[in-house]
Amino acid sequence: MKQNYLLTSFLLLLLNVLVAQQMPINFSLGSHGFNAFDSSSFAFNVDPVDPNNPTGEFFNDGSAAWQGFYLDLATPIDLDTEQIITLSFYQFDPNMHSIMIKLENGTNPDVEVVQTNSGSGWSYDIQFDFSNATLSGVGTALNATGAYSRLTIFIDGGETIPGTYIIDDINDGSQPNDPNALDVVYNDLVWADEFDVNGALDSNNWFQQTQLPAGGNWFNGEQQHYTNRIENSYVDNGFLNIVAIKESFTDQNETKQYTSARLNSKFAFTYGRIDVRAKLPEGDGTWPAIWTLGKNISEAGAYWQTQGFGTTGWPACGEIDIMEHGLGAVNHVSSALHTPSSFGNTMNVQSYILNDVANEFHVYSMNWSPNQITFLIDGVGFYTYNPAVKNDDTWPFDEDQYLLLNVAMGGIAGAIDPNFTQSSMVIDYVRVYQNTGLGVDDVFENEFSIYPNPASSTIHIKTNAQIESLELYNTLGQSVVSKYRNTKILNIESLKSGVYILKIKSNGSSVTKRVLID
Repeated sequence: MKQNYLLTSFLLLLLNVLVAQQMPINFSLGSHGFNAFDSSSFAFNVDPVDPNNPTGEFFNDGSAAWQGFYLDLATPIDLDTEQIITLSFYQFDPNMHSIMIKLENGTNPDVEVVQTNSGSGWSYDIQFDFSNATLSGVGTALNATGAYSRLTIFIDGGETIPGTYIIDDINDGSQPNDPNALDVVYNDLVWADEFDVNGALDSNNWFQQTQLPAGGNWFNGEQQHYTNRIENSYVDNGFLNIVAIKESFTDQNETKQYTSARLNSKFAFTYGRIDVRAKLPEGDGTWPAIWTLGKNISEAGAYWQTQGFGTTGWPACGEIDIMEHGLGAVNHVSSALHTPSSFGNTMNVQSYILNDVANEFHVYSMNWSPNQITFLIDGVGFYTYNPAVKNDDTWPFDEDQYLLLNVAMGGIAGAIDPNFTQSSMVIDYVRVYQNTGLGVDDVFENEFSIYPNPASSTIHIKTNAQIESLELYNTLGQSVVSKYRNTKILNIESLKSGVYILKIKSNGSSVTKRVLID
């Protein structure tokens, strides 16, 4: 899986996303990482009560009296607008602890407010009122004003008390903006596989990539062969199973101790949304992935390379990792992007913690517009990539990408459980959405038109161009009518009423039209 990149510090980078740090601070961006000093430490963690709620973990080892934590803000806290800062605080012991918020790097001298808290568990919305603050280092009470760009937290400041504490929802009254709001919503299903037919995969949709890279091993130290055997990939009872198996297997003069499957979609597209509903394999060392690569990648043995599109190396082709598991703790999934400016130890990556990925289905999604790429789980966005400067280094995402599904073994996923025998990634469906009235359709709007629309018996295509093929799809992405010669009429008398997508290929390009059959 993947091209060969070094990830020696991957676990640290999972939550190291370079975006502006500003209030409110809820740790959901993975960007609100505090800097710790005097032998204290900060880590991203989850709510002890709600494992889907990301929080910050603040630890004092008690070796120094003024261990603390600070965060520099892109948008300063403005006490002239709002003087009350709140936070939620979780402590594991019932003892009394002091919490100080100190504001620094401001238009006025540093100021601070101290509150106390006791009792194990959460204390929500503790208030720090800077209209009754103290001048730092002096102790004089004052009504604090001005703007400050650094927020510093001390827990039991001035004392050598060790402890671990959880903090969440630090707010100065700012209204939170959803950093993962979609800028384009894609509604029209243009390609899908619902895996409704038991047995072998639909070869019209999928290519099984088996050719080893040069050197006889897959990238990143992976230890499996990918095969096209039904044992490693098959459909059963409405679900695709990609099965990793512990077995000695020889292929291409190489013997390996594990087999699995790596699927390439025979559909590629620019801009849209992918939804994949899946359960993930169990066992240390399993590395399942749902991801895309540029159709132009020059990778021997990949489907689009065999079709003559391989012109660009990795990472210049672009890679979008919708979901990976096995690179962190169990139930810790991640999404990432690889470009010439961000790969290996500098890639853009974000993680999300779920409850039980092996036994519960989740929908892993990617929404890709001309301006941003947003990753979602179960319909909730949790990471958006939107570089301020979009060029070949930062944004190779203006050409077709295709989908890959695979389960790797070992490599940077770590040591494989010696008791592992086999496990599967189980996929309920794969769906791709676009807005079929936009994009390439506009380019051809003066060359192709369809009538009547709505239609009941036949669809006519009006054009002076040579038509290579016509393909009509239902809302499940299934082809229901095909014509592969220069015809301009489709018979639809046998079709049920509803919305369909007509794909017209001409001169090496294609255009899609929405058709209503009544």
